[in-house]
Amino acid sequence: MHDIKGKVRQSIYASNNGFFVGTFKIKETDDEMLLEYLNKTITITGVFVDLNMEDTYIMYGEYFQHDRYGYQYQVVKYEKEIPKGTDAIIEFLSSPLIKGCGEKTAIKIVETLGEDAIHLIKESISNLYLVPGMTETRAGKIYTSILAYSSSDDLIIKLKSMGFSVSDATKIINRYKEKTALYIEENLYIFQDVIDFNKIDQVFVSIYEKENPIRVRACILEVCKRLSDTNGDVYYFEDEIFSGLRTYFQILIEFEEFQNYLDEMLSKFLMVEVDGKYYLEQNYEMEQQIAELLHEISSLPVKEHKRLEEKLSSLEENLGVSYHDTQKKAITTALRERITIISGGPGTGKTTIINAIVKLYVSLYHLTAIETYTTIACLAPTGRASKKLAMSTGLPAMTIHRYLKWNKDNNEFQIGPKNKNQHRLIIVDEVSMIDTFLLYSLLSGIESNIQIIFVGDTFQLPSVGAGLILNDLVESDLFSYCPLSKIYRQSDQSYIPFLAKEIKEKNLNDHFTDKTDDYNFLPCSNPKIKDYVYQICERSIEKGLRVDDIQVLAPMYKGENGIDNLNIMLQNLFNPREGQKEIMLGEISFRVGDKVIQLVNNPDCNVYNGDIGYIKQIDEVKLGKRQGKREQITIDFDGNYVIYSKEEMYHVKHAYAMTIHKSQGSEFPHVILPISKNYHKMLYNKLIYTGVSRAKKSLVILGDINSFLQAVQNDYSMNRKTTLKEVLLEKFSQ
Repeated sequence: MHDIKGKVRQSIYASNNGFFVGTFKIKETDDEMLLEYLNKTITITGVFVDLNMEDTYIMYGEYFQHDRYGYQYQVVKYEKEIPKGTDAIIEFLSSPLIKGCGEKTAIKIVETLGEDAIHLIKESISNLYLVPGMTETRAGKIYTSILAYSSSDDLIIKLKSMGFSVSDATKIINRYKEKTALYIEENLYIFQDVIDFNKIDQVFVSIYEKENPIRVRACILEVCKRLSDTNGDVYYFEDEIFSGLRTYFQILIEFEEFQNYLDEMLSKFLMVEVDGKYYLEQNYEMEQQIAELLHEISSLPVKEHKRLEEKLSSLEENLGVSYHDTQKKAITTALRERITIISGGPGTGKTTIINAIVKLYVSLYHLTAIETYTTIACLAPTGRASKKLAMSTGLPAMTIHRYLKWNKDNNEFQIGPKNKNQHRLIIVDEVSMIDTFLLYSLLSGIESNIQIIFVGDTFQLPSVGAGLILNDLVESDLFSYCPLSKIYRQSDQSYIPFLAKEIKEKNLNDHFTDKTDDYNFLPCSNPKIKDYVYQICERSIEKGLRVDDIQVLAPMYKGENGIDNLNIMLQNLFNPREGQKEIMLGEISFRVGDKVIQLVNNPDCNVYNGDIGYIKQIDEVKLGKRQGKREQITIDFDGNYVIYSKEEMYHVKHAYAMTIHKSQGSEFPHVILPISKNYHKMLYNKLIYTGVSRAKKSLVILGDINSFLQAVQNDYSMNRKTTLKEVLLEKFSQ
């Protein structure tokens, strides 16, 4: 690692979390490669606290060539240069950084206190009173300015000594600024907005006792968050919170003392209790606000359209289709009502209905192309689901996060109650995947004078986050609900949509193992599952199918038949090592041509959790004569090329096989679904139903028949604790 010394000259980009890109004029450097840039500017990048153009900094890092932005100096750590020598100290004290001190005063201070003047002033303001002619007011301004100047560096040192990394300390100071020192003394857990809770807890326990009241209160809230993350619950019971304190954090207090903590947190409005149900305050308020916002929308007059049936008949004629009565009802209801819910399994015509609604809406309101884009918004929770929606409507579609302009730096939406979007018709697909927070955020960011259509499948897996939104909306019986049950056969031997329906109803046909045009069940023992998957994929390749035509879905990553093992095997089949560039991440290899899946949202690059892409290039980028090289990976997500460093590849996994959860919102031409005894409790009805319903053209289930039958009867995921239905009923009855 090398260093450069100089001053910041220009800010090019600065994010809320401290990431900075700018120009830097080099005065000194120990890097031979940069000697030619002495007294010239280069581009620097890194995470900083309170950079300014007055100070001299020493930056430590490496100079490298970024594929997109050219040569940059990537700063790993940095420090302000403390003024040395009487001339430097006088220059510093008389600079704009120090209030109340001109050059004459600065000279007097150095003449009195010497070269150690800055340290002596920081040590005690009384040392300034030794300077001839110093007033109390002027001393106060100088003392405060010097403390403010050095506080960031002191705080970084303080946080690092406690156990935080320099990166953690920088994030904390950028977020909490002058309040950082106060929070260090009062409550470290405030920092969990930017630092992982476990890291904060580790630091706290190294300083204080395990049962410290500050920790107990913080851990109670964290237990509730974890119960929501694990179970999808919006509220909790006393005993499960109490048990969680012991299980997660080894906090061993008496139940009566625990109840006192709960009472205290209720009094401070951190939690809410209703009829023995305990909510995090934000979860309680979000359910209340969802009910309020839906009530506002519902209260507005319905939209009456003359000649709607006539226009629908004309559309049938133009498209050469004949809508079933249930489809017609769904279309006309959605165009009339303020809020409509359309739900159905695979093959029931949801896509056909959405397409008809959009075409008729444009016709009814005589919208131009530009007006269509500004009036109708097509949304979905995932990138792949939004792309599918765009294909069915012919309109641009996007994720809800993108629609609400999510800022990943501060994890906040720019669209909200004070800055609403102005669309008049909103279609939201795959609503079963939407949690309480996302629905609240969406409703907060749109006007009440709107029509909104919720489309989904009530029997699919619920959202990852807390809530059971689609089911609660339907069961409230407050909104126009159009269930679709009729299955439109693709061929006389098409069975996939019927199998999905039988799984949902827990009533499998006696012939569910029979082969059809689009379905096959292959019984085999656990040790044979991998071999069967390999053989099916090998034969599929021989028939001309490509890797993007075939998707293996499984419930879990680990184990003999887990996704990790399947991916290693399938990578060697679909994309063997011979002749391909590759990089290693531990024991995992990534090669040019590999099928991969994104694991986290990255709105800056327009790539989202669940998006599937292919590695197009692996390049070695030169960093300089002495720095060597680094790998750079380019991944193609449906024409969107995203560049990753080797470290960023931890946000990516192979996708020859993937989890059923990650497949939600997607369809695949050919699906292979292994069923192993080793999957244990992960085999349950909704999971199997979701996996089956991902298949568009063909489905192969292979493995243990008894495990499959048990999974169909297993209601494991049915017990989420939510109260949105009850809150809606109460609100609408007022």
